[in-house]
Amino acid sequence: MREQILAPDVSRRRENSRDYEYLVVSVDPNESLPDARRRLVEHAEYGKWELHRSRIYSGGGRRFWLRRRVLRVQRTT
Repeated sequence: MREQILAPDVSRRRENSRDYEYLVVSVDPNESLPDARRRLVEHAEYGKWELHRSRIYSGGGRRFWLRRRVLRVQRTT
């Protein structure tokens, strides 16, 4: 299982793309689905991630995109 965090891209024009950061979880076909599901649930519960997209490829591999809102903190001086 491979995980990759995609930071918000500031060069994009759409506002909603800057409001989220993404975590891409790739699952190989030979890995068990309950283990992948358990990993996704842990990310959702403890990391405040939500499932954005999932895809099943023809070879049996799976890829899940999780997203969470980026909190922008403004400085108060």
